[in-house]
Amino acid sequence: MENKSHAIGAGAFVLLVSALLVALAAWLTRDTGEHRLFEISSREGVTGLQQQAGVRYKGVTVGRVQSIELDRETPGNVMVRIAVDDTAPMTKSTFATLGFQGVTGLAFIQLDDTGQSQEALIGTDDHPARIPMRPSLLSRLSDQGAGILTQLEEVSGRVNQLLAPTNQKKLMDSIDSLGQAATSISQLSQHADQANLPALAQDAKVTLKSLRDTSERLGKSGDSVGASADAFKDMSDRMNEPGGTLDKIAQGTDALLVTGQTLNATLVPRLNRTADDTARTVRHVGRAVEAVKDNPQSLILGNGAAVPGPGEPGFAPPTFP
Repeated sequence: MENKSHAIGAGAFVLLVSALLVALAAWLTRDTGEHRLFEISSREGVTGLQQQAGVRYKGVTVGRVQSIELDRETPGNVMVRIAVDDTAPMTKSTFATLGFQGVTGLAFIQLDDTGQSQEALIGTDDHPARIPMRPSLLSRLSDQGAGILTQLEEVSGRVNQLLAPTNQKKLMDSIDSLGQAATSISQLSQHADQANLPALAQDAKVTLKSLRDTSERLGKSGDSVGASADAFKDMSDRMNEPGGTLDKIAQGTDALLVTGQTLNATLVPRLNRTADDTARTVRHVGRAVEAVKDNPQSLILGNGAAVPGPGEPGFAPPTFP
């Protein structure tokens, strides 16, 4: 009975200490600041965003996500309700985007301001003010990538049309016509002395007409080639110009690379240290539990003096009945 009472006392003591630690952690992490409620209606998906996710104003954490649900006022939209610190300068030109924490895939709400308005955005807890949601960097890159593929398909179609069998046949016919015209001119020059003037004029007229037709066909083919080349050049200039599609893709890639490097340099070492500290704490707690299990009286009476062993002063051999 005495051992059971000591075990119950030790268990109650452990539970009491655990409750005190939980209460201390809750007290240390409590948020005593005043917050204002705002709503964000997003047409795009909010994959990776969870409740209690961070809300940042130009990179500074100013609040948390309270709830995520479907927008009842606008079918097809997602309603995100956030609680923002009262010190954050929320104006009517403030807008929200969906940000991602590097390679973890976790999302947060990023707030920013265009500076067009200085009027404060005011709402109530029952009817929170709404903040517009703009497409994120990844969404814009995806949309522009689809546009680039569409333009490439159009250019490819034009090139295929230019090199179609019918157009190739027209070019070959034009070249044959030029060859025939050159042959006719050569024959005329060789037999000019033997032919009379009316026949020579007739042949020259026929030759000039053939040259004119050939020139018109070549002009039409050249216009088609020039139009296709101009379209391809315009698309290439738009892609390569500063601030163009390729430049934006490169900037997005650089930003993702810098974020990954920052995570590898800061977050991973901290996680490793936290895991090591947690393992040591668990081992210490395990040892303490084993010691209490072997000697429950130590919680009340202490460990006491060690029993002298053989060869030590005060050692008494055990007696057996």
